[in-house]
Amino acid sequence: MRGQGHGRGGGRRRRFRRPVGFLEPALLLLLLRGPAHGYVLLDQIKEFEPSEMNPSVIYRALRDMEERGWVSSTWDQDQTQGPPRRIYCLTALGNEMLAISVKELKMTQDQISYFLNAYRQGMEDKD
Repeated sequence: MRGQGHGRGGGRRRRFRRPVGFLEPALLLLLLRGPAHGYVLLDQIKEFEPSEMNPSVIYRALRDMEERGWVSSTWDQDQTQGPPRRIYCLTALGNEMLAISVKELKMTQDQISYFLNAYRQGMEDKD
Protein backbone atom coordinates (compact mmCIF):
# COMPACT_ATOMS: atom_id res chain seq x y z
CA MET A 1 0.00 0.00 0.00
CA ARG A 2 1.50 3.32 -1.04
CA GLY A 3 1.78 6.18 1.37
CA GLN A 4 2.57 3.94 4.32
CA GLY A 5 6.25 3.30 3.68
CA HIS A 6 5.84 0.06 1.77
CA GLY A 7 6.19 1.41 -1.77
CA ARG A 8 6.22 -0.95 -4.73
CA GLY A 9 8.40 -3.45 -2.92
CA GLY A 10 5.51 -4.73 -0.83
CA GLY A 11 7.39 -4.16 2.42
CA ARG A 12 10.70 -5.59 1.20
CA ARG A 13 13.82 -4.19 2.81
CA ARG A 14 15.51 -1.46 0.78
CA ARG A 15 18.94 -2.25 -0.59
CA PHE A 16 21.77 0.17 -1.17
CA ARG A 17 22.00 0.97 -4.86
CA ARG A 18 25.41 1.45 -6.42
CA PRO A 19 25.65 4.72 -8.36
CA VAL A 20 25.41 4.16 -12.08
CA GLY A 21 28.84 4.02 -13.67
CA PHE A 22 30.63 3.64 -10.33
CA LEU A 23 32.19 0.20 -10.86
CA GLU A 24 34.79 1.24 -13.41
CA PRO A 25 36.11 4.25 -11.44
CA ALA A 26 36.26 2.05 -8.32
CA LEU A 27 38.29 -0.61 -10.17
CA LEU A 28 40.59 2.06 -11.63
CA LEU A 29 41.15 3.46 -8.15
CA LEU A 30 42.00 0.02 -6.80
CA LEU A 31 44.48 -0.48 -9.63
CA LEU A 32 46.00 2.94 -8.89
CA ARG A 33 47.15 1.33 -5.64
CA GLY A 34 49.00 -1.34 -7.63
CA PRO A 35 48.62 -4.31 -9.99
CA ALA A 36 46.20 -7.01 -8.87
CA HIS A 37 44.60 -10.30 -9.84
CA GLY A 38 40.90 -10.26 -10.61
CA TYR A 39 40.06 -12.25 -7.47
CA VAL A 40 41.93 -9.65 -5.35
CA LEU A 41 39.94 -6.86 -7.02
CA LEU A 42 36.75 -8.81 -6.37
CA ASP A 43 37.62 -8.85 -2.66
CA GLN A 44 38.79 -5.22 -2.57
CA ILE A 45 35.73 -3.85 -4.39
CA LYS A 46 33.79 -4.52 -1.16
CA GLU A 47 35.37 -1.29 0.12
CA PHE A 48 33.10 0.58 -2.32
CA GLU A 49 30.31 -1.96 -2.89
CA PRO A 50 28.92 -3.42 0.34
CA SER A 51 26.64 -5.98 -1.32
CA GLU A 52 27.94 -9.20 -2.87
CA MET A 53 28.93 -8.73 -6.49
CA ASN A 54 28.87 -11.41 -9.14
CA PRO A 55 32.47 -12.13 -10.24
CA SER A 56 31.43 -12.11 -13.90
CA VAL A 57 30.52 -8.42 -13.55
CA ILE A 58 34.05 -7.59 -12.36
CA TYR A 59 35.77 -9.66 -15.06
CA ARG A 60 33.53 -8.24 -17.79
CA ALA A 61 34.34 -4.69 -16.64
CA LEU A 62 38.06 -5.50 -16.61
CA ARG A 63 37.87 -6.93 -20.15
CA ASP A 64 35.96 -3.87 -21.37
CA MET A 65 38.46 -1.52 -19.75
CA GLU A 66 41.33 -3.47 -21.29
CA GLU A 67 39.72 -3.15 -24.74
CA ARG A 68 39.51 0.62 -24.20
CA GLY A 69 43.17 0.75 -23.12
CA TRP A 70 42.44 1.79 -19.53
CA VAL A 71 44.06 -1.31 -18.05
CA SER A 72 46.50 -3.90 -19.30
CA SER A 73 46.93 -7.47 -18.19
CA THR A 74 49.64 -10.09 -18.19
CA TRP A 75 49.60 -13.74 -17.21
CA ASP A 76 51.09 -14.52 -13.79
CA GLN A 77 53.85 -16.99 -14.61
CA ASP A 78 55.09 -17.30 -11.01
CA GLN A 79 52.00 -19.05 -9.72
CA THR A 80 52.65 -22.45 -8.18
CA GLN A 81 49.09 -23.78 -7.78
CA GLY A 82 46.11 -23.78 -10.10
CA PRO A 83 45.77 -22.27 -13.55
CA PRO A 84 47.61 -19.07 -14.51
CA ARG A 85 45.83 -15.86 -13.55
CA ARG A 86 45.82 -12.44 -15.11
CA ILE A 87 47.41 -9.51 -13.33
CA TYR A 88 45.72 -6.21 -14.15
CA CYS A 89 47.58 -2.87 -14.22
CA LEU A 90 46.40 0.70 -14.66
CA THR A 91 47.59 2.37 -17.88
CA ALA A 92 48.29 6.07 -18.44
CA LEU A 93 44.94 6.34 -20.25
CA GLY A 94 43.24 4.59 -17.33
CA ASN A 95 44.79 7.10 -14.97
CA GLU A 96 43.39 9.93 -17.12
CA MET A 97 39.96 8.27 -17.12
CA LEU A 98 40.11 7.97 -13.34
CA ALA A 99 40.83 11.71 -13.05
CA ILE A 100 37.87 12.47 -15.34
CA SER A 101 35.65 10.16 -13.28
CA VAL A 102 36.71 11.91 -10.07
CA LYS A 103 35.74 15.29 -11.59
CA GLU A 104 32.37 13.89 -12.69
CA LEU A 105 31.74 12.32 -9.28
CA LYS A 106 32.60 15.62 -7.60
CA MET A 107 30.09 17.43 -9.82
CA THR A 108 27.48 14.80 -8.96
CA GLN A 109 28.29 15.19 -5.27
CA ASP A 110 27.84 18.96 -5.58
CA GLN A 111 24.49 18.49 -7.36
CA ILE A 112 23.28 16.11 -4.67
CA SER A 113 24.42 18.49 -1.91
CA TYR A 114 22.61 21.37 -3.60
CA PHE A 115 19.46 19.28 -3.96
CA LEU A 116 19.52 18.14 -0.32
CA ASN A 117 20.11 21.69 0.92
CA ALA A 118 17.23 22.97 -1.23
CA TYR A 119 15.02 20.20 0.16
CA ARG A 120 16.03 21.01 3.73
CA GLN A 121 15.34 24.71 3.11
CA GLY A 122 11.95 23.89 1.60
CA MET A 123 11.03 21.79 4.63
CA GLU A 124 12.10 24.59 6.98
CA ASP A 125 10.06 27.11 5.00
CA LYS A 126 7.00 24.84 5.31
CA ASP A 127 7.19 24.94 9.12
